[in-house]
Amino acid sequence: MALLEYKCPACAGKLEFNANVGKVKCPFCESEFEMSVFEQLDEALDSQVEENLSWQTASTDTWSDSDNAGMAVYSCQSCGAQIVTDETTAASKCPYCDNPIVMMGNLKGDLKPELIIPFKLDKKAAKAEYTKHLSGKKLLSSVFSNQNHIDEIKGVYVPYWIFDSKAEASMQYKCTTVQSHNEGDYRVTETQHYLVFRSGSLEFENIPVDGSKKIDDKLTESLEPFDLSQAVPFQTAYMAGYMADRYDVTAEDDAERVNARVKRSTEKTFGETVSGYSSVEVADSNISLKNGTARYALLPVWILNTSWKGNNYIFAMNGQTGKFVGDLPCDESLKKKIAWGTGIGVAVATFVIGFLIHLL
Repeated sequence: MALLEYKCPACAGKLEFNANVGKVKCPFCESEFEMSVFEQLDEALDSQVEENLSWQTASTDTWSDSDNAGMAVYSCQSCGAQIVTDETTAASKCPYCDNPIVMMGNLKGDLKPELIIPFKLDKKAAKAEYTKHLSGKKLLSSVFSNQNHIDEIKGVYVPYWIFDSKAEASMQYKCTTVQSHNEGDYRVTETQHYLVFRSGSLEFENIPVDGSKKIDDKLTESLEPFDLSQAVPFQTAYMAGYMADRYDVTAEDDAERVNARVKRSTEKTFGETVSGYSSVEVADSNISLKNGTARYALLPVWILNTSWKGNNYIFAMNGQTGKFVGDLPCDESLKKKIAWGTGIGVAVATFVIGFLIHLL
């Protein structure tokens, strides 16, 4: 497979896509290049992608079959180092010379993304959001905040499938209205029952579902939404300086997740039109999905790995919007103190109320 490296024509330094200026930039001589400069390079590489044999699968002379599964080895064209990586890796850096590289073979044919959302926020912004995420958490140990350091932070273009679909639905609801009034010495409650019908169709566009087994689905869904109106046609130059994977979950495999999300949204939207009743219960739901299409895209995510007391914590930031997510450990001692303090407060309040009743 072809191995693509971006080097500055002015100083031969490594080129990286700079999120702040939206251009490819050399961090050494600060030369900047418009994205249009690299369009012809991609076109040429598409036709010659198999000619460069710098990438090769690991030899079974060195690796056992179990070790070799899912792995690949490439030779860095800058320093000659042999680097072992996952076979789904589409963009990375040489850990020896830090040269950014793109594995063109993992971006060819059906593996080539149609769209990409370039990074809008850089590593500095991700670190700032991480610090902000830790602040103001009452149940978070101060020791965690002070001693928990970022082990790794990396910008990753995560593979996504972007789905469009149409939902045709027919819904039936059991509804009631309840009214009460006084009749002499009695309180009369009157309950009326209704059958309510709704039918229609909804168009869904740009539903993102990650196409990677490596990243947790709940994490990627928490990072939504992405603004797909800012997506641009894919170019490899956007990946310079970042990590990237090709998909290892097909659109067909993701279809079940998409269908479930569309159905939930359809039921919620239709349900919101049934109002003015004391109670509403879904009696029957018939939803059919049609005209489903999927596009392959790469979306920007900052991944932060931290460790504390032998446990690993993963945080993530949407590289376009800055939305930050991640679980934090709860300080059990603080939790007990708060619970104990709350218990004391309740006991004091109970004593005061009892004392006042006794005086009365």
